[in-house]
Amino acid sequence: MSAGCMRWVLNHGVRAVCGVPPGSRIAASRFLNCGDRSNIVSWSCSPFSTAADDADKTPIQKKKKQDPRSHTTISSIGRKIPQKQIQVISETGEDMGRMHRADAIRVMDEQGLKLVLLNEHNEPPLYQLMSGKQIHQEQLKLREKQKAKPASVQVKELSFSSIIASHDLSTKLKQVDSWLGKKHHVRITLRSARGAPPGNLDTTLEQMVEQLEVMVGFVSKPTVIREGRGATCILRPASAKEIAQKVKKSAAPQSDNSRPKAARSQTSSVSSEDATEGSIQP
Repeated sequence: MSAGCMRWVLNHGVRAVCGVPPGSRIAASRFLNCGDRSNIVSWSCSPFSTAADDADKTPIQKKKKQDPRSHTTISSIGRKIPQKQIQVISETGEDMGRMHRADAIRVMDEQGLKLVLLNEHNEPPLYQLMSGKQIHQEQLKLREKQKAKPASVQVKELSFSSIIASHDLSTKLKQVDSWLGKKHHVRITLRSARGAPPGNLDTTLEQMVEQLEVMVGFVSKPTVIREGRGATCILRPASAKEIAQKVKKSAAPQSDNSRPKAARSQTSSVSSEDATEGSIQP
């Protein structure tokens, strides 16, 4: 191709890119400097090329790591076994060894059992032959375990001064009662007032806790902090055992008080009889 043809092609190409009207005569050399020439030559890598850039800019989605304990279920896998070689455990828990999936299906049909996946990550994957009743029992056990998992405990925090007014203290203690009723733990911090000498703030805090309407237990009992200028404790809802022990202790003094009264009445009656017999004697 001659130099004139090349100049004409470049001139029209620059006009199309820069939006110059076809009637205007502008030399291509005015649009082409060293940097522009390199861009025109490499149009496949310029911003005007969208296909390659879109492919490059597409974010690669990372696969989320799944917790092996999540979505744990006990169910029959049916006849669709994805692995060729598997390890099979019998209905009674005996190891039947490694076998081909066709052999496992044959044994499953002969015994009228179902195949349950126990460990997919085992090499080879571990399966067990189970009856429908066994699968149902295992599902019930799994549900009980999931229900038995303790929920995360939320710790609420409350802080106030040692010279708090009685009305404000009552309001805060009601808030503590509400939190404990929702099975939360409560951290209470008692601060010493400014200018006040350090005192037995742990004892004061314990006396405030005793004013709560609900029975509580201690995650940590009142302890002195900040070199005696504060005290803190963590409360929790009382357990059923603690409630029963407190009811038993509260009932014990009443029974003890009733016994001396009966004993005194018996003693008084005996003494009166003795006095009567003594008066009858000559």
